[in-house]
Amino acid sequence: MSLQRFDPFREIINLRNQMDALFSEMGLLPRTAGQTEAAATWSPAVDIYETDKEIVLKAELPDIKQEDIRVSVDNNRLSITGERKFESEVKRENYHRIERSYGAFARTFTLPPTVDQDNIRAEYKNGVLTVSLPKREVAQGRNITIQVA
Repeated sequence: MSLQRFDPFREIINLRNQMDALFSEMGLLPRTAGQTEAAATWSPAVDIYETDKEIVLKAELPDIKQEDIRVSVDNNRLSITGERKFESEVKRENYHRIERSYGAFARTFTLPPTVDQDNIRAEYKNGVLTVSLPKREVAQGRNITIQVA
């Protein structure tokens, strides 16, 4: 007899898959645009790393047009918002399975005081949004010689 570790999340995912299959058979899936925003909200994966000169944030945003992405800075907070729209070329009835999330998304990050907010750059290429947050020049300390009186 083998022991299997209990994973409550796996059980929840299994239950959701069974419910999705049931609703698909009844013709009630995929989601409609009329559902609440909370049900349609998703969050893109983000990597953040730091170099000597900047902090770099990379967000995965596949199949999203550049004009559907907004990057803003306000009150030491960087916000990335946008929307992934459902492909309208293919009829929803023709889908066998929908696992990707669609709808509006928003991510907000608090910026450290070392970031030069006036020179932040953003680039979108191959489904990855790269935001470069340059660091400010930190005032170098100086030694003061002490005169003996």
